[in-house]
Amino acid sequence: MSRPLEALGRLALESDEDSWMMTYLDMMTLLLVVTMAMLAITTRLHSTAPPSPPAPLPFMGQGLLPHGLALLGRPPVVKPVVATAAAAEPPPPAPPAPPAPPGPDEMAKNLGLDALGKDIEVDISQKTVSFRLSSELLFESGQADLSPAGITALKPLLPVLEKNSQPILVQGHTDAEKIQSTRFPSNWELSSARAASVVRYLQANGVDGQRLRAVGFGDTHPLAGNESAEGRAKNRRVEVVLEAVANPPPQ
Repeated sequence: MSRPLEALGRLALESDEDSWMMTYLDMMTLLLVVTMAMLAITTRLHSTAPPSPPAPLPFMGQGLLPHGLALLGRPPVVKPVVATAAAAEPPPPAPPAPPAPPGPDEMAKNLGLDALGKDIEVDISQKTVSFRLSSELLFESGQADLSPAGITALKPLLPVLEKNSQPILVQGHTDAEKIQSTRFPSNWELSSARAASVVRYLQANGVDGQRLRAVGFGDTHPLAGNESAEGRAKNRRVEVVLEAVANPPPQ
């Protein structure tokens, strides 16, 4: 009796071992099927093309755009319009040219230079009018005070200077001979003092002092060489310089 029981026990044991193996195989098969199904779904999702946009509907009839352009058709070509302000507005007129300055003859006529006499030498350029007087006529030798003859020589110049309002520069000049005195240590002081004497005379006789300036040049602006007595006499002078543009004040 014991042998059949032992055989039955072995059969039951073998049956249990086979049952476990079958369960394991079933689970592996199920897992493989699920994996294959997921791979198939993923591949299908990635391979599916996106839906194409719907075709535009044909437009029939007139629209609201100019020239009957279709709203869904080809966009119209718009040409840019460039505004040209220069073409719309005429250029401004050119400013008038300034009047030409008067020539020497016209200036001499306007200033009344004919009444100056022979003692005053006149030099007219495009920018200045220079009235030149000899120092021997205006001053004693080595002095800076106007002599009676010098005052007489300057009087005809007063109405000429009063006809305009331009600045006046009085220049004093000497020759190259050295001077040494208590009052004038050099030609610089002598030429400056002589120019100042003429300025004081002009102002005292009606010329506006705001127009007047005095400067001494010594022997730095000679008109001739200092080797001869004639050249030195020509260099000793006083010049009253007036701007060229003559604008007579209203009467």
